[in-house]
Amino acid sequence: MISISPARFFAVLIKEFIQMKRDRITFGMMIGLPIAQLLLFGYAINSDPRYLPTLVELNDNGPVVRSVLAGMETSTYFDFKGIVTGVEAGDRALRDGTANFIIVIPPDFEKDIVRGRHPDILLSADASDPTAVGGAVGAMNGIINSAIKQVLSGPLQASAGSAPPFSVTVHRQFNPEARSSTNIVPGLLAIILSMTMTLITAVAIVRESERGTMETLISTPVRPTEVMLGKILPYVLVGYVQIIVFLFFARVLFDVPFDGSVQAFVVGFNLFIIVNLALGFLISTLARNQMQAMQLSVFTILPSILLSGFMFPFAAMPGWAQTIGAAIPATHFLRIVRKIMLKGADLGDIAVDMTSLSLIMAVIAALALLRYRQTLD
Repeated sequence: MISISPARFFAVLIKEFIQMKRDRITFGMMIGLPIAQLLLFGYAINSDPRYLPTLVELNDNGPVVRSVLAGMETSTYFDFKGIVTGVEAGDRALRDGTANFIIVIPPDFEKDIVRGRHPDILLSADASDPTAVGGAVGAMNGIINSAIKQVLSGPLQASAGSAPPFSVTVHRQFNPEARSSTNIVPGLLAIILSMTMTLITAVAIVRESERGTMETLISTPVRPTEVMLGKILPYVLVGYVQIIVFLFFARVLFDVPFDGSVQAFVVGFNLFIIVNLALGFLISTLARNQMQAMQLSVFTILPSILLSGFMFPFAAMPGWAQTIGAAIPATHFLRIVRKIMLKGADLGDIAVDMTSLSLIMAVIAALALLRYRQTLD
């Protein structure tokens, strides 16, 4: 029979609690990660997106038009941001992400209803993310029927029948077949690079510290900036290999198009790789061992997946979640990749996201250098 000494048992138990208290990063991860998951899944994630930005090309403005637009806004699926003029302006708004929908009201729309010509309203949708637009498109029939009941009276009563006197033509742009792989696969590149670049850099640098080679490097005249660049740049090549393999299989296996500028893509992914490597360098200055480096790296992956627009529509998140998401590098690179691959974007179309990535990189690099100098002291 095995006998257990209460004194020895409690001695080991107390020792583990003391060790847990000393390892603050691991203890913080055990408490912080479940709380972060609870808050993100409970408040930030919305699989039924509402209040999607919408622009209107208004070529007629009669009572039927006003009733339809009011019904669309009341449905909470559409959030009208203003008026757009011309097809080119509407296409540009969809391409750069200013709007998810463009509503085109044709000229003489009300007169054509009275004359029984059955006019069409055009609903152009950014279908690069089919989840974001699916609910809104599906609600259009109910919105139209409600608008008809409210406004087709008096001289327009004769136009009201069993079938609506006008129809809505939905034009799904950038992903007309509404394939989920067309949306997920380009976004997956942002998540893969975030995960591997950050983790590889953080673990590699911490491993050198554990082996004592980092102390030898610190004792040399090498400056912090030179150490940072020297540690980061070799992994850029690893990122290149990942991107080439990824694009090849995305095209061969999933038939994902690449309609945009190659130059814009090269500039975008180079900047994104450097941002994630700098983040890995920053994590290495916070972690004491490889396990902590892995834990902190994984902790940064969760918001990248949930708040970047990769799995859930960014526009459907509450304001505070969008603010956090805007500070995540994967959010902007995900937009860059989807704009270039699916929407045919060039450098001008991704300028805003490139600027955001540059600012994030500057902040991360400054913090990493500051932390590295502190380790020198």
